[in-house]
Amino acid sequence: MRLDDEQESTNFEDRRGGGGGMPGGARGVGIGTIVIALAASYFFGIDPSTVISVASQMQGGEESRAVSQETRVHQSPASDPQTKFILKVLHTTEQTWSAIFAEQGRQYVPPTLVVFTGRTSTACGTGESAMGPFYCPADSKVYIDLAFYRDLQNRFKAPGDFAQAYVIAHEVGHHVQHLLGISAKVQQARQQATPTQGNALSVKLELQADCLAGVWAARANEAKQILDTGDIEEALTAASAIGDDRLQQQSRGTVAPDSFTHGSSAQRMRWFKRGIDSGDMNQCNTFKASNL
Repeated sequence: MRLDDEQESTNFEDRRGGGGGMPGGARGVGIGTIVIALAASYFFGIDPSTVISVASQMQGGEESRAVSQETRVHQSPASDPQTKFILKVLHTTEQTWSAIFAEQGRQYVPPTLVVFTGRTSTACGTGESAMGPFYCPADSKVYIDLAFYRDLQNRFKAPGDFAQAYVIAHEVGHHVQHLLGISAKVQQARQQATPTQGNALSVKLELQADCLAGVWAARANEAKQILDTGDIEEALTAASAIGDDRLQQQSRGTVAPDSFTHGSSAQRMRWFKRGIDSGDMNQCNTFKASNL
């Protein structure tokens, strides 16, 4: 990616080493919850309502105390290259989505990016590194432990700077869904649905976020020529690496489509490519698509 001349976003909180989260460790979160988080959430676009909120409910009243104990939150400019990179990516999302929203007569309010290590308190409950990057609609913040990028390269075999940018863009896609009221409608529908139906709705929400990430890439590149040769392939590799079918096959040797929450590798690649090929968020309506 060509971001040398790009500004860094100021919508940033650095909680690394801040000691936030559950006092005395993950008290109240059983091993089963962590296993579920590892199995179902160790890829992009976690739905906080399905994992973080489960952990929050199991913790009872502990979460309210955890929030008050978040300490040493830094908002100064980042100094390490990786954080600088993701803040530049975030800045391009802010410019891109501000322009798209303005075209529709809307105002875009950007999310805040929170970098943490281990665990941190959020308005959706306690966020764990094992859950991967996630977006919390209750506080409009994107959370990421940068150690995830090592796993992206080593475990998921998806290296490259644009693969890393795709992670941020996907989570920002969830923020766009939140601003447009899509996430709230899906959450309401899931409450009335069967587990299988709820999973299907989650898949459509996630694939739409993949498509919106593609729209960002197309529009940002049109405005600033940020893409290098091979960047799109990096993102497609990352999308393929974290498909539900591939993750299930790796973790348990079998694939159960009814339990998918994010979509198959082929679906994730297809919807990201649809977004980047069109540059049009109107092409991202997964909820009306006859074939995902």
